[in-house]
Amino acid sequence: MLPGLGVLLVAGDAPLWFTGLALATFAVVLLQHAINLLNDVSDWRLGADVEKFDSWVRVHDEDTRIATLHGLLSALAGTVLGTGLLIVSDRLWILLIAAPMVVLGYLYNAGPRPLSYTFLGEWVTGLCYGPGVFGCLWLLAGLPLAPATGLGALAFAALAMALLLSHQPPQIETDRAAGKHSFAVRYGAQRTRQTARWLTVLFVFSTGIGLVTGDARPATAAVFALTGLAAIVFLWRSPPNPRRILLPSTGIIVASLIVNAM
Repeated sequence: MLPGLGVLLVAGDAPLWFTGLALATFAVVLLQHAINLLNDVSDWRLGADVEKFDSWVRVHDEDTRIATLHGLLSALAGTVLGTGLLIVSDRLWILLIAAPMVVLGYLYNAGPRPLSYTFLGEWVTGLCYGPGVFGCLWLLAGLPLAPATGLGALAFAALAMALLLSHQPPQIETDRAAGKHSFAVRYGAQRTRQTARWLTVLFVFSTGIGLVTGDARPATAAVFALTGLAAIVFLWRSPPNPRRILLPSTGIIVASLIVNAM
């Protein structure tokens, strides 16, 4: 949901198609849910992440067929909703950007050698959630291309990669045994955690600059700066993990949106 909220925040007072943005964000949630399911199935079959107690395969009583069907149905629902919005808004040309990203999301989990098991995994994640999700939501909302578009895409690419890296260190041994060449397997836990921190910093700074270039209200920019600085200090005082990155990042955006709405 955060890229959709990010579009709303960075756009500021610019007119946009709010209903379309909200529904498109929900379509992205459905597609992300599908990717999570199919990723759990792929990892389960290849022997990685088998220690995960919250795996969707475990939720479905270790039946990968049901988990796969669940994922495919969620992907179908997200695709139908997203495509329907493009048709209604007469913006089918956005599929030229979105379709390759959906294909990359599929290849991230598909086959005996998914992209998530190669050195490309982190880069694919950043590409899909930055230019892919944020960029397409920005265009669907009817906003024109501007410096804030690129800055927002960079910000959410960095955040997605930071989240991915932050969950890798505890899984280094099982990932290595399964033949997964994740960033943490290649460079170790310490460098992975430090990179996740810096990517989170990049998220905060890119979004902040996007706010300024988008003529954000001074109060909104001030709240974003203060909460962003607090989040960075918090992250530097403790080892990063997905929750310690995601919750403060959400807080920054939600607090800034509340102030912007006043």
